[in-house]
Parts: sequence; structure tokens; C-alpha cells
Amino acid sequence: METLSTELRRQLERKVKEQQKRVFKSEFRNTHFSYAMGEAGIEKFVSTPELHSDEAIDLDPLPPGQVWGISPGGPETGPSLYRLEVTVGRGNGVRILNAPVPPAFRESVRYAEQNLYTRSKELVGDREPRAHEFSVQLRALDNDRTGTSLGLLALMALCSGLLEKSTKGGLIVVGALNLGGSVEPLANAVGVVEVAVEKGADTVLMPVSARKQLFELSDDMATRISIQFYSDTPDALLKALLE
Repeated sequence: METLSTELRRQLERKVKEQQKRVFKSEFRNTHFSYAMGEAGIEKFVSTPELHSDEAIDLDPLPPGQVWGISPGGPETGPSLYRLEVTVGRGNGVRILNAPVPPAFRESVRYAEQNLYTRSKELVGDREPRAHEFSVQLRALDNDRTGTSLGLLALMALCSGLLEKSTKGGLIVVGALNLGGSVEPLANAVGVVEVAVEKGADTVLMPVSARKQLFELSDDMATRISIQFYSDTPDALLKALLE
């Protein structure tokens, strides 16, 4: 009976979303389905994968530990979309599952891991990251395969997984970290936003130092996406996580 009820609910949810596609997108742009589980009331989100492509940003929140991001890429590839998936279990340390591991991405993960350890109180409160093992997998969805400048994306995914909280639906995270925890200047902010719009994102989260570059963003692009700025990593996490 429970299995039948669950399946019936999912069918009804799909029908609702199919009807939403027939009206203006702006009316239901931030709609998503969820339910609470257990005594703690942990919110779980129901995805409808038949309504979107794996290579486009979905407006439903991703499961904890999964985050969309854009790398500025290089001269030959340009800004490129990535999806980072982190699972958290018992143990310690961070394992990258990609084989081989792109050197630039390995560096991004190393910086994210170090920042998580040194600023754990600000980022994850009483959770102890050193008492957990993080398994990290990067999915490259465009021409770039280097994983360069994805330090903030990696840090958001590590924190999201450890806190068991989803990031906001339709969100793309942008930013590179250095070993000391500072956010590096962003190259080609306009190109990054254009790719975010092309992929169907609702919001792009980028360092405030990139704000002046966006004066060159066309009016059309500026009206098609929300741009939010962060000042440091705790500010970025606060703005990325679903409330």
C-alpha cells in the first residue's frame, strides 16, 4: 500500500509539472516538491528527471553534496559547466573518484579541504569534518576537462554533504580559492554569466570582486538571470544553501 501510494504521488507530481510547462515559466519558476522524513523532519526533495536534461541546470534542489558550477576554462575552451557530487561517510580525508584526476581539479579540492578544516566552525558549526571521509566525483559537461578554478564549488559541495543540506535550485557557483582561504579574482565574468544563462540557470553566485566586469553584460542577459555576490566563503555558503 505504501509503495502504491508513493508511486501515485509521483505520477501526480509529474502531471502537475507537465501542466506548468504549458504556462509562462515565470509563474512557476521556483516550484519544487518535497516531503519530511523521520522524527527530525529532514526535508527530502523529489526530482522529475524526465522533464530535464542532465546537461542543463534543473530548478529543483540537488541532493546534499551535489552542486553545479562553472569554470572560467582556458583560451581554447572558454567557460564550462561542471557538476560536483560528494558523498560523506565514516573515516577521514577526501578521495577523488575521477581517474585520472586532472591536476588543476586536484589542487581545487586540496584548497577546499584545507579551508574546510581551518574554518570548520564558521562553515559547518559543530560538525567535525576530520571525522568523515568525503568521496568526490567531478562531471564535466562542456569542452573544458581541466576542472580549473573550482575551489569554491568543491568547498560548497563538501559543506553541503556534511551538513546534509541541499543547495538552492537553479544555482551555479563560481569561484577559485587559494590555500589561505581567500577568493581569487574571476576572469571573464561576462562569459561565465552567458554560459549560465545558456544552461538554464536561475541564479549565479560569484565573488563581489567581479561586479565591475558585469557592467559590460548586455541588457538582455542581465534580465534573464539573478546575479548574487559573496564576500568570503561563509557568505557564499549562506547564500548557496537552501533555507
